[in-house]
Amino acid sequence: MENVSIVGIDLAKRSFQLHGAAADGSVVFRKKLSRPQLTAFLSELPKCVVAMEACATSHYWGREIGKLGHEARLIR
Repeated sequence: MENVSIVGIDLAKRSFQLHGAAADGSVVFRKKLSRPQLTAFLSELPKCVVAMEACATSHYWGREIGKLGHEARLIR
């Protein structure tokens, strides 16, 4: 997954839907992960942009994602 440039995350209470895309827009992966799996998975990815909907928990996850070295972006 070296060619991932952006990851979109749909935040939820127990599981998260992830969609990874390359710079040309092609799909690299689609995954459903639990909370513990999310941080483990993102820590193994190369540094990229992680986009998520601005909601109550997105600020928390934005800080956590930033600690892993990724660029977190909130969209509304």
